[in-house]
Amino acid sequence: MLVLVAPGQGAQTPGFLTPWLELPGARDRVAAWSDAIGLDLAHYGTQADADEIRDTAVAQPLLVAAGLLSASQLGLAPTAFGAVAGHSVGEITAAAFAGVLGETDALSFVRTRGKAMAEAAAVTPTGMSAVLGGEPDVVVAHLEKLGLTPANINGAGQTVAAGTMEQLAALAEDKPEGSVKVVALKVAGAFHTHHMAPAVDVLEGAAKALTVADPVVAYVSNKDGRTVSTGAEVVARLVGQVANPVRWDLCMETFAELGVTGIIELCPGGTLTNLAKRALKGVPSVALKTPEDLDKAKALAAEHSA
Repeated sequence: MLVLVAPGQGAQTPGFLTPWLELPGARDRVAAWSDAIGLDLAHYGTQADADEIRDTAVAQPLLVAAGLLSASQLGLAPTAFGAVAGHSVGEITAAAFAGVLGETDALSFVRTRGKAMAEAAAVTPTGMSAVLGGEPDVVVAHLEKLGLTPANINGAGQTVAAGTMEQLAALAEDKPEGSVKVVALKVAGAFHTHHMAPAVDVLEGAAKALTVADPVVAYVSNKDGRTVSTGAEVVARLVGQVANPVRWDLCMETFAELGVTGIIELCPGGTLTNLAKRALKGVPSVALKTPEDLDKAKALAAEHSA
C-alpha cells in the first residue's frame, strides 16, 4: 500500500521551485494560482532568498503550491494511494489532493492561514527548536518544565519545542536527558501552540467560504493519527490544527497499521521520508526534490499502488 505525504514549513529552500517551472504547463499553472491569491509564487520559489521565504505568509502558500504542482506532474490519481497525510501546513496539500478542497480554495485558505499565523507570531517573539534523541516522555516533561510546548511529536527520536525565544534559549542551555542536540528551526513563530489562538478565529471565518467534499482516499490527521472520512471534519481539524500539536508519530503508526509498503513525499521532499526511514524501517520511499525524482516515484507507485 502506497502513502502520499506532504511536508510542512521549514522544508523550503531558495530556488527550489526553479526546475519544476520548466515542465510543460507548470509556469502558467503557478501564474494562475499567483493571480488568485495575490502572491507571486514563481518569484518566491525561484528568486527570493532564505529570509524572504522564511516569512510565514509566503512560506505556507509556496509549500502548498509546490506540493500540488509536483503531485500534478506525478500524474497519479488519489485512488492509487491507500492513504494521504501532510505535516502541519502540508495537511492542506493533502486535503486538496484527496479531493476535500479545490486547488484554488486550498491556496486561498493557506494564504489566509499564513497571514493570520504571521500576525499572531508578531505579538511576541517566538520560535521552534527540534530536540533530537531522548525518550519522548522524558523530553516532553523537560519541555513543559521550561514552559515550552511539544508542538510536533514527530517520532524517530524528534520532538519540536515551541515557545518564546527566552524559553528556547533556556532549552539550548539545558537539553533534556538523553537528547543528542537541539536545533533551531527556520520558522517565524511558535506554531501549534496557544500563541496561535488568534489565527484559529480567522480560519474559522475563512472555512465558511470553502466548497468542501469528502476525501476520496483515507486522510490521516495530524491531530491524533486517525483517518477522517468527512470533508467537514477534515476542515474543522485544519482550523484547530494551528494551535494544537502535530502528532506525526501517530500518523506513521497509522501508516504501519494500514499496511504501508511505499511512501512518496511531495516537493520539497526529504523531511518526512527521512523520518519514515527511521520509524518505518524497510519501507521504500521517494522524496520529490526535483523533477528528476518523478521517474523513481512512478516506478515505486507501479510496484506498490493500491
